[in-house]
Amino acid sequence: MKADPQNVLTGAHYLDGNYAIAEGAIAAGCKFFAGYPITPSTEIAERVSRRFPLIGGIFVQMEDELASMAAILGASWGGKKSMSCTSGPGFSLMMENFGLGIMLETPCVLVNVQRGGPSTGLPTLPGQADMMQARWGSHGDYEVIALAPDSPQEGFELTIHAFNLSEKYRMPVLLMTDECVGHMTEKVIIPPPEEIELIERRYTDKKPGEAWPYQENELISPMLPVGEGYKFHITGLTHDYRGYPVINAEAQAENVDRLMAKVKENVDDLTWLEEKDVEDAEVVVVSYGISSRVVQPAIAKAREEGIKVGQIKMVTVWPFPEKRIRELAGKVKALIMVEMNYGQVYLEMDRCAAGRCETYICGHAGGTVHDPGSVYSTIKDAVK
Repeated sequence: MKADPQNVLTGAHYLDGNYAIAEGAIAAGCKFFAGYPITPSTEIAERVSRRFPLIGGIFVQMEDELASMAAILGASWGGKKSMSCTSGPGFSLMMENFGLGIMLETPCVLVNVQRGGPSTGLPTLPGQADMMQARWGSHGDYEVIALAPDSPQEGFELTIHAFNLSEKYRMPVLLMTDECVGHMTEKVIIPPPEEIELIERRYTDKKPGEAWPYQENELISPMLPVGEGYKFHITGLTHDYRGYPVINAEAQAENVDRLMAKVKENVDDLTWLEEKDVEDAEVVVVSYGISSRVVQPAIAKAREEGIKVGQIKMVTVWPFPEKRIRELAGKVKALIMVEMNYGQVYLEMDRCAAGRCETYICGHAGGTVHDPGSVYSTIKDAVK
């Protein structure tokens, strides 16, 4: 399906990353937004609140982040593409209902414009220290999909991609951006609506009484439309294919295995990496989000000096690109992770390298992007 021409602001625009994300959601067909203002994500809600009345969407400022996440789950089951946005403290509050969304298999998008933490931390300054919380912030075993844009243009494009993935895999999807990308203003090209490919909600083609919310022996079931005669039950409890609670180990294994398999069996489809000068590299710099732009001067300087340095930008951070990192670890001398934290995603890279090459973390506590000089120094250390 193509985007609705009436809703897409086609052409070249000068937008900050948060506005670009809002426009991406609108282009993706989002018609319900519930959220609570929190720096540095508030501009997404502000933009949506102005634009939704013009396109038949519903914007609700909720009383808090717990309610916001619950509201977008309900709106999704009601038939609307839905989204919320937040930053670190609100992300923590949303994690319980994010897990509910995983268990209910509810398509929706949650944007986290990261700032420095912990606690209220640095409300107006950047960070990337919510990445491990994105992976494990709710309780229980589950898999997630998390994307990381490095520009307003990618903010627009990856928001559409996040909605498409949420519909394809019937699950909440995370867009993990940061204050720098959220507040930087750059040229954003919004393509004509006929060039924007959308994945629409898959509903059952069975009649009421013949369909259930979780079909037996089906990895990703079509949803049942509410209000059209279908009788079904949905719950965060361990359940059977009908949605009814079943409290035993066998049902738990069946539930959790399938929830995890949706992602684990489709890792190749979900993994999105952008690689440069990797094939002949001795050292590869791995990064995501705004950090993937900051590393470029350091890599260029090192290559001018004859050091064979490659770059991998992770557009998809979760699921982590384990297979590619394992391949590289057997070929290069060192892998360097650059991120605005003290090594959250680095630990995954180091685990996958499994001692077959040296691994380095170039990190800090946030509040500012990296000095390219520190990245350059780490590259020099790696080649020694």
